[in-house]
Amino acid sequence: MDKAQQELYENARKRLHQKKLVYFHFVLLILGSLFMFIANIYLEYGAPNHWYILAITIWVFLFLLHFIKVFITDRFMNKDWEREQIQKLIEKQQNRIKSLESKLSEDSKS
Repeated sequence: MDKAQQELYENARKRLHQKKLVYFHFVLLILGSLFMFIANIYLEYGAPNHWYILAITIWVFLFLLHFIKVFITDRFMNKDWEREQIQKLIEKQQNRIKSLESKLSEDSKS
């Protein structure tokens, strides 16, 4: 397998692992929420309050952040995007160096 194919394989493997973790996080969220709900009802911990609602809300928020990172942010900001940004920065630096060199050569002629 050549280097380009190896890199594609590694990127695909990494992406699959990220998606797998999101699915695992979702299942854990469902099971954990169910457990907190049942624990609140049957264990009657303290006064009859609904502490589990706050805990589940925070957990859902964290899950949404994880989901957005994997399925939205990483989808568009992948290796190709990184290469394009690096290339743009390199070109910008090279253009700046050329303009400084030309300015320096004009100043030396004067």
